[in-house]
Amino acid sequence: MQNLKRLGRPVTGIVTSLTRNRNLIRQMAVREIAAKYKGSVLGALWTVLTPILMLAVYTLVFSVIFQSRWAGGSGSKTEFATLMFAGLIIFNFFAEVINRAPRLILDNPNYVKKVVFPLEALTWVSLVSALFGAGISLCVLLVFRIALNGMLPWTFVLFPLLLLPLVLLAAGLTWFLASLGVFLRDVSQAVGILVSVMMFLSPVFYPSDALPPKLRLLAQLNPLAFYIENTRDLLIWGRLDGLHLYPYHLAASLIVAMAGLVWFRRTRHAFADVM
Repeated sequence: MQNLKRLGRPVTGIVTSLTRNRNLIRQMAVREIAAKYKGSVLGALWTVLTPILMLAVYTLVFSVIFQSRWAGGSGSKTEFATLMFAGLIIFNFFAEVINRAPRLILDNPNYVKKVVFPLEALTWVSLVSALFGAGISLCVLLVFRIALNGMLPWTFVLFPLLLLPLVLLAAGLTWFLASLGVFLRDVSQAVGILVSVMMFLSPVFYPSDALPPKLRLLAQLNPLAFYIENTRDLLIWGRLDGLHLYPYHLAASLIVAMAGLVWFRRTRHAFADVM
């Protein structure tokens, strides 16, 4: 019984760190999102324009210049654009959170000195901010799909469920990297390089089936592959084929989140001394 209680503490810790500080998280997230576009002429419109412009560039390079076509698709450029855009939504969310993680504490030194301030809440603020951008991109994709096809597959309602383990995974990695970044300043540069490499190792610009059999298994070890492929299935193809692995990814993400939170809480007492 005691072992079960010990196992349950990190799980409840994840929930309480979010619910107990929900008002603070909401206020800081709103302020952070507003600060991104403060002083710019177009303001929050950049949230929509940025993914559209990047999508146009990637589509031009891969589908026009390199004549890339999606295996199993119709071969149209609009289909290629939507399929790639769906993958970019997942990757950009993950990349934004992870790239920022190593400097999350370093960029907020004033909060470290406040004993009562819940530093772990900064992770949720970062996640909410990134989810806002992903939500805008998702709306752009759904509107584009409706304009092309007149309707959406019913499976799109399951997309928030698919995001749950990804958010937990990102939270756990952020807690770990935010703490590690305080003690090892090189972590930020290393993470930036790794995230850039992951972009081309993830099935953003190609389906996993297009890889040679020897590389396909290696590509599936990439945690983003599951979310990117199933995002396309739910939002575009209307399929549920890949969700049989969902429980395993949910369990793995929960373990990462629990481990990251425990690591963060055990090391946070040394932040002030190092900074």
